[in-house]
Amino acid sequence: MALNEARLHAFLARALYDLAAAQSAALVVLGDRLGLYRAMRGAGSLTPGELAARTGLDERYVREWLFNQACGGYLSHVPEAGTFELPEEQARALAEEGGRVFLAGSFQTALAALKSMDAVEEAFRSGGGIPSSAYDPDLAEGMARTSRARYQAELLQRYIPALDGMKERLEVGASVADVGCGSGAALLLLARAFPHSRFVGFDASERALEMARAAARAAGLGEGLRFERAPATDFPGEGYDLVTSFESLHDVGDPLGVARRVLRALGPDGRWLIVEPLVGEGVDVDTPWGRLASSMSVLHCLPVSIADGGPGLGPLAGERGVTEVLAAAGFGSWSRVAASAFQLVIQARP
Repeated sequence: MALNEARLHAFLARALYDLAAAQSAALVVLGDRLGLYRAMRGAGSLTPGELAARTGLDERYVREWLFNQACGGYLSHVPEAGTFELPEEQARALAEEGGRVFLAGSFQTALAALKSMDAVEEAFRSGGGIPSSAYDPDLAEGMARTSRARYQAELLQRYIPALDGMKERLEVGASVADVGCGSGAALLLLARAFPHSRFVGFDASERALEMARAAARAAGLGEGLRFERAPATDFPGEGYDLVTSFESLHDVGDPLGVARRVLRALGPDGRWLIVEPLVGEGVDVDTPWGRLASSMSVLHCLPVSIADGGPGLGPLAGERGVTEVLAAAGFGSWSRVAASAFQLVIQARP
């Protein structure tokens, strides 16, 4: 086959961009850990020496970091003055913890996932899985930070109001279970917003549950919120008004078993709120979001679900994959209830 030089160079340019982004992601995590973005926010133009003085860091390392960030467009740079500045738009994504576009937690998650490369390589050879407890703790922490940012506005302002009458029930007092709650970010938001309701989060990871309990204590949330260790296919309780699964259904080894258990756990007019990545069939996967979801599927979601007895749905299942599970489990109806660029939001009823 003849070599097309134009195509070769186009691919090499794309690969070089990816390689630079992969290495630079580590410097974003360093900027977050070291407080560099927070020190730059609102400070205007700074020289490397001025930023080093503000942060107590070594000037030479700071200079190299600043240059890398400017190369990626994360900082603005005036070469003649030797100064760098963090624009407010970038600051919202990198220095505003919990803000609606905060991304530093996602970079932390990505870097932590790469630390499991050896285990993932072995999984390719053996077909085995990797339990969530085997991953670097930074992965769970990064996911928690990302979830707090992602759901801060979406969950309370869009998703809950889209469930017919559910907001009013929560305001009066409802019973809610979050299956696969992880570190509890979404459930903490609900518990703060609806103090008359009762919330319980279930997860199989004791590490994640410890993070959730610590966050609940720090928030001063009382007896209306608790976290318990339980498998998603066999969590306790009946008659729930609302069961939620925030990007956790695709990670379990037996999604059909989970769906059947949720159906039994719901009250007569209960709802199951399912939030999953919006990627897969019917969605253009030749996008940064498609690449992000598919890479996380290989590095984390698929290995975890296999370790749980799967493989499960995976984050690329899309709407068809989720609704096929709902139909097989015996749910009476389901529908998409909120439009989102990155998330599939489904309400299911008995």
